[in-house]
Amino acid sequence: MTDLRTGKRFPLQLPIRLEGDEPGSVHSGKTHDLSASGAYLSLDADLEVGSEVEFEMTIPAASIGAAQDVVVRCHGRVVRSGDDAESAPDHRPGIACVIDTYEFLRAKEDSGNQE
Repeated sequence: MTDLRTGKRFPLQLPIRLEGDEPGSVHSGKTHDLSASGAYLSLDADLEVGSEVEFEMTIPAASIGAAQDVVVRCHGRVVRSGDDAESAPDHRPGIACVIDTYEFLRAKEDSGNQE
């Protein structure tokens, strides 16, 4: 089997909130590895190959040397799912996603700082 990955993957296990194709479909899970162009996720549900997904994750400040946590929103597509995907260590359904776009979200400002 040929490995089609193009970017370096990092074994990060971060909680995620994922929205699927269907209106109101929200799932929880976590990352198992992550790169700028893709991710392997375990979820509380199995999604079909080709499904569009949007998920958010919070990268802890300490892990990237930042002053505060960074929230990243990713939009992509499921390219492998269920039996075709790798077996997740936590035995939850796994999906491999291509990340088409991502954006860094601004941290919520401290509401106690009013001028």
